[in-house]
Amino acid sequence: MKSKYKHIDKENIMLKKKLLTIVSLISVGFLPLAHAADQIQDDRWYVAPFASFVKTGGDRRASDGWGGGMGIGKILDKHFNVEVKGFYEEFGGDNGPWSLTGGTADLQYYFTRDKFSPYTVVGVGGMNSCASANCGASIIGEAGVGFTYELHDNLLLRSDVRYRYNNNLNAHVQPGTDEFHDMTVNVGFVIPFGDKPKPAAKAEAPIAVAPVAAAESCSTRDSDFDGVNDCLDKCPGTIKGSKIDNNGCPIKLVLTGQHFKYNSAELTLNAKEILDGVAGNLVSYPQKNDIEVQGHTSSEGTNKYNLKLSQRRAQSVVDYLKLKGVTNRLTAKGYGETQPIADNSTEAGKAENRRVELIWIEN
Repeated sequence: MKSKYKHIDKENIMLKKKLLTIVSLISVGFLPLAHAADQIQDDRWYVAPFASFVKTGGDRRASDGWGGGMGIGKILDKHFNVEVKGFYEEFGGDNGPWSLTGGTADLQYYFTRDKFSPYTVVGVGGMNSCASANCGASIIGEAGVGFTYELHDNLLLRSDVRYRYNNNLNAHVQPGTDEFHDMTVNVGFVIPFGDKPKPAAKAEAPIAVAPVAAAESCSTRDSDFDGVNDCLDKCPGTIKGSKIDNNGCPIKLVLTGQHFKYNSAELTLNAKEILDGVAGNLVSYPQKNDIEVQGHTSSEGTNKYNLKLSQRRAQSVVDYLKLKGVTNRLTAKGYGETQPIADNSTEAGKAENRRVELIWIEN
């Protein structure tokens, strides 16, 4: 009997040594870090199903066991996740079969966000412990380390190992002690909802017009590549891709492609990247003309519906540009299917007709 308890004490000592190792890792992980300028703006919600192996401490006088559960969490920024999870675990023991049902609120700290992302985690929660028919409520605290491995934008493999402290609050589920020390190994998946955000596109800086010594030199230069030489160009730094007048000043910018989600005025990530560049140029551009943002559709649907849809889409572009700091006076105008620029009987023509145009108004 004496040797049996010596064996239990050794197991507890080993678990406590593992706990000290985990705590040391967590302490290093939470050292102050400088915020990088290119923070990932991923803030999606996710679900995380998992399976668990339970290495029981000697104080339970029980065998190892298995379990599983589900977490629901949110990515806060490039370092932190918060998550609530529930679990169920069971295993045999000297005092009859054990079953553990509980949940925790977790805070995860990621050292980096990459394809392979190591993290530390701490959690607190509650649990109902039953040994045979003897049950009692308890509190638990967990600490551990783990990693995620990105298989796809919306599917990550995740695994962690945790030390768990369990206090049964004088419930006397196990004769002789109400404190238990276990180790869990969890393996599962993280399934984020929605598209993975991409880093915001950096706005192109306007091209500065270098001073030249003589008119002859400027006549051979086109610093903003708009087709008008620098001698005649009254609008240096023209936004790339815009149509211009004879003075080199923009009169129209046509944005084609899949800019909105189907049958919706919600901008796609690709559209936001393009508009980030447009907004950067408009903010830096010296001419502050009024701009009419025109929405156009293909011929699917009724005229009345398409008119309303194009108006909402034009307004979405206006709202986004204002959010990005554009100070030009912007007006949204929907034209529906009334101004096609291609044949609506072909898919290619329909794609061209689904467009947004920015029209510069002469002051």
